[in-house]
Amino acid sequence: MRHLQKTFILSVLLASLTLSLAACSHKNEQNTDDEELIFKDEPVDRELKYYNAVPHDMVLIYDGGAHRNVQWNKEHFAPYISAESDGREQWLFDGFLFLEIKDGQGRGFASGYEKLAARKVEWKNLLENYFAKGNGINALNEQLAEVRNSGRISGNYEKRKIVLTVPEPIPNQTDWGQLDGRSLRFSNRQDRLDACKWYIDYAEELFRKANFENVELIGFYWLAEEATNSRTLASDVADYLYEKEYDFYWIPYFNSDGYSEWKNLGFNVPYYQPNYFFSENTPYSRLQEACDRAKKFHMNMEVEFDDRALKGNKNWGYRLKDYLDVYEKNGVYDSLKVAYYQGGDSFYKLSKSENDEDSALYRRLTKLIIQRGQNAN
Repeated sequence: MRHLQKTFILSVLLASLTLSLAACSHKNEQNTDDEELIFKDEPVDRELKYYNAVPHDMVLIYDGGAHRNVQWNKEHFAPYISAESDGREQWLFDGFLFLEIKDGQGRGFASGYEKLAARKVEWKNLLENYFAKGNGINALNEQLAEVRNSGRISGNYEKRKIVLTVPEPIPNQTDWGQLDGRSLRFSNRQDRLDACKWYIDYAEELFRKANFENVELIGFYWLAEEATNSRTLASDVADYLYEKEYDFYWIPYFNSDGYSEWKNLGFNVPYYQPNYFFSENTPYSRLQEACDRAKKFHMNMEVEFDDRALKGNKNWGYRLKDYLDVYEKNGVYDSLKVAYYQGGDSFYKLSKSENDEDSALYRRLTKLIIQRGQNAN
């Protein structure tokens, strides 16, 4: 769950526990094994290995739900691809994470967002949306081609890196759909894993068929932001991804169940959410605490903001500045990778704002990203 209030998070966890207990009480009816219903924390001695270069600055692109009012076409991606700095145009984000939390029609892609869990048809539609003509990855690839062909940016070009979300097979779901002629039941761990494998294979197939020239698929992201319902499942998914030489990304929320166990859970590219931006009741000290935890547990960091950062909205730009101040003080931009949660398309709105304060904030953010790209080269 991304940036929800603690009370709601607790209610979700309690609901998940209730579901698990209910499943156990009906185990005879469902013909399942006790072991399939209990998600144990079994430490795994994993060698930390990266199969692809991790993006220095990865922006989160929420798309695929009917409730979204942003069209991720070429024009919308333009401010994310390049910006002017020191009198010339330069590359910006080198990574793009495509994800969605619900379909906007009553189905959720992870526990806690909707009463009903997304089915195979919603999983399939989500992926196909990202590869639709004029949208998502296709639009990003086209805009990158336009900038490359314009000659406005000199030097060698490195393909932008794509990470795709993997929906959570929500425990005890029975209506997900069929695979190889059998109906999957998510009270069974193997069925949950098989659904994830099918999704990964389909994503890989769509990417291969698209034959993109300017982007590359480097990894997958686990949508569930806590380990509660996936302690053993995530590790199994990781094994499958690593066989294919993809990396496995995770961004747990602050104090999330299992955040410090990311390696044993199977992930190899973890980020940490401070969850500071979203409430003025959250103290400034939260950012330092998050940095300290990230350092202790060897995690990357996330910058967070939404439309409230704009002067014409809540004027919470100061909270975004706080992230940048504390991160620079702690050397985050010198030594760690950074992910950017932007609500919907708040970075786009910052880039288009005519307000001086918004423009200054946008320039500071883009300068940090551009400098990291230059240092990498």
